[in-house]
Amino acid sequence: MIGFYDYTVLLTYMGFISGIVGITLAINGHIFPAIFCLMFSGLCDMFDGRVARTKKKRTAEERHFGIQLDSLSDLVCFGVLPSIIGYSLALKDTFLPFDYRYLLPVVAFFPLAALIRLAYFNVLEITRNSNTPVKVYTGLPVTSSALIFPFLYIFRKYIGKYFPIAYAVVMLIVGILFITKIKIKKPGLKTMIFLILIGVIEIMFIIATKCL
Repeated sequence: MIGFYDYTVLLTYMGFISGIVGITLAINGHIFPAIFCLMFSGLCDMFDGRVARTKKKRTAEERHFGIQLDSLSDLVCFGVLPSIIGYSLALKDTFLPFDYRYLLPVVAFFPLAALIRLAYFNVLEITRNSNTPVKVYTGLPVTSSALIFPFLYIFRKYIGKYFPIAYAVVMLIVGILFITKIKIKKPGLKTMIFLILIGVIEIMFIIATKCL
């Protein structure tokens, strides 16, 4: 079979499968587990690069395959999945003050912005010197979706019937940040651990608010 199937890509494959499961759940109106799939994909993405770099003798083909695989997976997990969740929220809400189809431009714009951001990142990765480590990202990383939208979901009961609108507004803002030339420092190990703790706290709050 074509492709690579060693341990360096297993986390990416797991994250991608989680994203597909999340999309399926969201389409069927199961928002709560879809949010968990989004967060699990984010967890996988956080460590897949570090795992891949543990293999010292990666060929150029393996390295470039990993770059493309990671970006394609990110597009599905952090571009398409949050968008489908947003649209499903609008479909479930019968109290929107306007036709849910007016949200379609935002639903389409968000994954498009993620696509542009990821393609731009891939071009930079291919053209840069592989011996020069990446210290800053241009544009908000698409993986930020894994923390931003679960955080927003925590407040769904407080926002009430306007939550689908709030979700769409956040999608629009985050999508713009994807393709804005802002510089963000690449997180180190301590920052990654901190982000994981934030994710754990978010999960606890989501479960707590679900049980209320």
